[in-house]
Amino acid sequence: MTISWVLLLSCTLLGAFGGFFFKRASDPLVKTYRALIIGLACYGSAALINIYVLTLLPYSIVFPLTAITYVWTLLLSYYFLKEHIKLRQTIGVGLLVAGAACLVL
Repeated sequence: MTISWVLLLSCTLLGAFGGFFFKRASDPLVKTYRALIIGLACYGSAALINIYVLTLLPYSIVFPLTAITYVWTLLLSYYFLKEHIKLRQTIGVGLLVAGAACLVL
């Protein structure tokens, strides 16, 4: 696995964590802006990495593969936010992974 693919996966993971921390910041019990700042940092880092990865890989590969963010989002929401995941959501994310695999293989 080359550095471009590692960076792409890092970008998707940071994007998912950005959304996760924004969700935490929207909780009325959160009294500080820490979650908001972390979310902004994650999203900003993901955007910068994405821009760099676009210099290494074709746009037609990079942009569709950012859908892997949904895999991380599903896992984060299940394990850390204790959200109930429906079969329909799991199938949808599975189809995204299958589509991503078609692009790469």
